[in-house]
Amino acid sequence: MKVDFTRWLPAIAKDSYRKTALSVVGVAALGGLALAPTAAAAPVTSGPHQGAVAAIELATGKAATAARQQDQPVESGLTTGSATGKPPAGKPSREELIPHGIEGAQSRIPLDDAQLANARAIVDAAKKTGVGDRGAVIGIATSLQESKLYNLGHLGAYNDHDSQGLFQQRPSSGWGTPEQITDPEYAATAFFDALKNIGGWQDLPLTTAAQTVQVSAFPYAYAQWEEQAADIVQQLW
Repeated sequence: MKVDFTRWLPAIAKDSYRKTALSVVGVAALGGLALAPTAAAAPVTSGPHQGAVAAIELATGKAATAARQQDQPVESGLTTGSATGKPPAGKPSREELIPHGIEGAQSRIPLDDAQLANARAIVDAAKKTGVGDRGAVIGIATSLQESKLYNLGHLGAYNDHDSQGLFQQRPSSGWGTPEQITDPEYAATAFFDALKNIGGWQDLPLTTAAQTVQVSAFPYAYAQWEEQAADIVQQLW
């Protein structure tokens, strides 16, 4: 079947609060499936639609540099700690951000201005909800997996059920209205409020904490973003 990639190009829309929403018609589920905060099981879903994944990479400029970056470390768009290994003054330490160590191979992507703005919204929500810097790492890693830190609107025929926003939360599962879950501040606050309902979440591995909130069909996918999420939080905290 001939694939028309032009219909998948993104339309950027900003509301009166200048919250950026990326709507890509034809992009499949990028990560897991965020059910209601009290959900206990996730349905089995298929993996990402390969044509849709290619489309979002092209639309966001990722494909142009993919070949050059394949054998090179991918920068997050932020700097890491100093050459001495110590965090910048007033920033959380590596041990605080990753208290249980990295699980498995790590992934990295470059971040554009929209992604960095969404990351800042998540960090701000982590501070306001009291989950701290470790909670912020869990939130950033979850959004990296779910939406690559893009505030995705409804994705048309290839949408993962009715999942939308930074955390791919579902209105039909009680996360809020489409307008609410595509507001980065609201979406991040809802995620952290659900995280706080998990007893002892601070002592859980990142992927376990994230999966308990998201109830994803891909429960181990969150772990791959822990290192980049920690770098982002350390710089934005």
